[in-house]
Amino acid sequence: MRIPRGGRLFLAMCLCSLFVLVLYFQTITKPEPAVKRGSRPGKSRRSPLQTLYNGDQQVELLAAQRSLQGRRESLEQACLSHTRKRRVLAPEDLKHLIVDDKHNLIYCYVPKVACTNWKRVLMVLTGNGRYTDPLAIPANEAHIAGNLRTLSEFSVSEINQRLRSYLKFIFVREPFERLVSAYRNKFTRSYNTAFHKRYGTKIIRRHRLDPKAGALEKGNDVSFQEFVQYLVDPRTQREEPFNEHWERVHSLCHPCQIHYDVVGKYETLDPDTQAVLRLAGVEDILQFPNSGKSTRTDGNMAARFFKHISPFYQKKLFNLYRMDFLLFNYSTPEYLRTRVG
Repeated sequence: MRIPRGGRLFLAMCLCSLFVLVLYFQTITKPEPAVKRGSRPGKSRRSPLQTLYNGDQQVELLAAQRSLQGRRESLEQACLSHTRKRRVLAPEDLKHLIVDDKHNLIYCYVPKVACTNWKRVLMVLTGNGRYTDPLAIPANEAHIAGNLRTLSEFSVSEINQRLRSYLKFIFVREPFERLVSAYRNKFTRSYNTAFHKRYGTKIIRRHRLDPKAGALEKGNDVSFQEFVQYLVDPRTQREEPFNEHWERVHSLCHPCQIHYDVVGKYETLDPDTQAVLRLAGVEDILQFPNSGKSTRTDGNMAARFFKHISPFYQKKLFNLYRMDFLLFNYSTPEYLRTRVG
């Protein structure tokens, strides 16, 4: 049966649109000069990334900026080496990418990697004068949905335009230190009753032998070993996605599909945040807040938590987070008592 000419034309247009969308999301987007607001389309200006990465003879790159360039190149190589099929992203995959249209910024937030302070900074930058001091913004207000726009809220064409022209940055952290930090924050703090009820009761019911009635009701005394067993249990991800606080960074931010211009690290937070603010042209407007935490989760603390995890579960957990170790160039922790290579 012949398809009417109008039908063939409509089908061809649909296939062409689908091909363009697939081609974009499967290709690592290279940064392009942003179009200056108020200027004529097509008239480009020199972007901060051109100065940073294209070798300006008149600008001596700072050590922090050279380090950021090296990380970006390392990530690109790791993506080529360790990923084969790159699925096409849909708008709902972009809920962690916060957009600042005023300063042409896209930030993918990762819980337990200074994301509260980055959200505070972006609320100042996008607040039209409503906020001036990031630290004056309560932490809980920084996490209220709707205070900041995410890339998932835009149309496909608007998403593509922003991904191509905005400064895109992400901050990452040693995977097991981030995991221990998430456990300490969500399961050892008395005020996190919502997490205790939502996750703690399930973990105790499934991974504790002969649990007491009080523990089953409150879920407020989950051990780190039980938490690890919950994470590596195949039933966990079959039932629902990981919570964002222990979800892998590559699943939250898709670094092999989205070409991040800057990969900052929690371990070098101060110079990396200053580099991003400088690239965004806002270093004179505000300062990145100092967390002031006296008991940050570091490698030594992570080692103490992993001391009581068996080699069997250490290996299973490492395999679960292996891609984050590989993509962001983190070494296998020396305290692991198992071969993970």
